[in-house]
Amino acid sequence: MGKIKRNRAYSLVEVALVLLIAGLMFGMIRPAYINMVDTGKSDSVVDKVKEIELKINDFYKDNGFYPDTLIEVYGEIPLDPWGNPYEYLRIDGGKFKGKGKLRKDKNLVPINSDYDLYSMGPDGKSVSPLTGNSSKDDIVRGRNGQFVGLATDY
Repeated sequence: MGKIKRNRAYSLVEVALVLLIAGLMFGMIRPAYINMVDTGKSDSVVDKVKEIELKINDFYKDNGFYPDTLIEVYGEIPLDPWGNPYEYLRIDGGKFKGKGKLRKDKNLVPINSDYDLYSMGPDGKSVSPLTGNSSKDDIVRGRNGQFVGLATDY
């Protein structure tokens, strides 16, 4: 007598169990991956803000005043990794009234006296106080360039 061939197939329960385990693993890995990607983008924004800052400061050394817009420095306004333009506001010698547009810390004190430079972050939204919900993910330049980083770390 020969061996009996058995047709071995996976049961519905086994397939469902494998899919459940794969789904749970994906659910745990995905947030970590997204966080890693966002951290990489934030790091590149910090580097870009420092680069823009150097160009603005070179403009100041050459001209004795800060530019009114980033167009004067770059020819166009650069975009952050999320596709939003970098925001710039000339404070020293600027042509605005009041302190409404200036970036402010938790005590509502302006964080710069020369110029504001920042990215609105992944949500593309921002308000003047760094403590505002839409500003918490912004990457800002503060203390006249002594700080460049996440608004919540300022």
